[in-house]
Amino acid sequence: MTNLFPMFLKLEGKPVLVVGAGNVGELKIAGLLETGAQIRVIALEATTAVREWAREGNIELELRGFLPNDLDGAFLAIVATSSRLLNERIYQEAQRRRVLCNVVDVPDLCDFFYPAVVRRGDLQIAVSTAGQSPSLAQKIRQQLERQFGPGYGEWVAELGETRRRILASDLGQERKLDLLHSLASREAVEAAIAGNAELATGASR
Repeated sequence: MTNLFPMFLKLEGKPVLVVGAGNVGELKIAGLLETGAQIRVIALEATTAVREWAREGNIELELRGFLPNDLDGAFLAIVATSSRLLNERIYQEAQRRRVLCNVVDVPDLCDFFYPAVVRRGDLQIAVSTAGQSPSLAQKIRQQLERQFGPGYGEWVAELGETRRRILASDLGQERKLDLLHSLASREAVEAAIAGNAELATGASR
């Protein structure tokens, strides 16, 4: 059993290296684009989408083979090549430089794993099997998507605004804490499940 430490990383402005720009690499790059990371891609070939992202200035793309010094200064490295030998070499180089590395679909060559994620606005629910069964993680994600409907996204945004107003109020500390705890009351949750964010926030007032 692998004991993992779950966390959500802020990658905005952080240098991230991706090696490989085929279909798998494209999916990984697409996910990184949403984070605001500084994405540098090294690959012999690249999909049309990856080339377009480079043309638009969203990523830096170099069509060539991997060099060890490509890892210098990287915060994370994502490896998506079809060569086991190359994948192992990149992982070993990353270990020497203490760069966190993920070799796609090779759990033994991963310092971290991509979870299956349910996104509802600022609410994110991540599921991981430590690389043992991505298919199971996806099935659980699908179940969670049905359980946590689109209404949660708007509700969480409303919760944030309500929380800020409470903290900025002149209420006593104990009263503030009581109100903050009530934000996620059973009534509010049920209203959010029904997709009524306004009612959900109102239920906590």
